Formats: sequence, C-alpha cells, structure tokens
Amino acid sequence: MDVLVLVGRIIFVVLFLSSAFAHLTQTKVLAGYAASRGVPAPVPATVASGVLLLAGALSVALGIWADLGALLLAVFLFPTALLMHPFWKESEAQARQLEMTMFFKDTALGGAALMLIAFFSYAGGDLGLTITKPLFGIG
Repeated sequence: MDVLVLVGRIIFVVLFLSSAFAHLTQTKVLAGYAASRGVPAPVPATVASGVLLLAGALSVALGIWADLGALLLAVFLFPTALLMHPFWKESEAQARQLEMTMFFKDTALGGAALMLIAFFSYAGGDLGLTITKPLFGIG
C-alpha cells in the first residue's frame, strides 16, 4: 500500500508542479490573465500562488507534512475556481462550457486535497514512504 500511496501522491501533484513552474517562469503572461479576471495585484498574486503551489505539491509528493501540503493546495484551488473560472458570467456557450469544466476541475481537485488532509492527518503516521509524520492530528 505504501508504494501505491506514493505513486498516487506523485501523480496527483504533477499538475500543481507544472502550474507552479508556469506561475514562476511566465509570471507576466499569467498575471495578465489574472488581471483580466479582476484579481488585485496580479503580479504579486501570481508569484504568491506559484510559491503556494510549489510548496504544497512538494510537501505532498515528498511526504513532508503532507497534510499541510494538501491544505495549501486546497487554499489555492477553491478561490481559483471562484475567481478565475466564473462560468456563470459567460454568455457565449463555448466559453461557458470551458470555464465550467475548469471550475469543476478545480473544485474536484480541491475536494481530493481535503480528503488527503484527512487521510494523512488520520493515517499518515502509519504510512511508509513519507519523510515526516503529519502536522495535524485527526482521530
């Protein structure tokens, strides 16, 4: 089971590592998109979200306070769904569908991150292949 959990953690965070890399290397482009969505201070917000993504993803992948890492990812995902993908504001059908897909992708991944918080907080100390025990204790 330990290897299965490790493989799952790594697969789960690939998207976040890729996004973190983009946020930190293509900051101006992504900040322009954030500005178009009304995000205040888009350049600092883009850099901060990149750091948040990187810290959360590495934490989950490496098993260093993986519950905290999952919390960081959830903190990114839920506001991002609301701020960046408000499909209810789109009038054109194709744009609305795309934003709806992105909104529900972010909320589904946020839900998975919440489950990881509970999983690691409850059973994390008994899981192998982590560097630290969980930061939070549930149960």
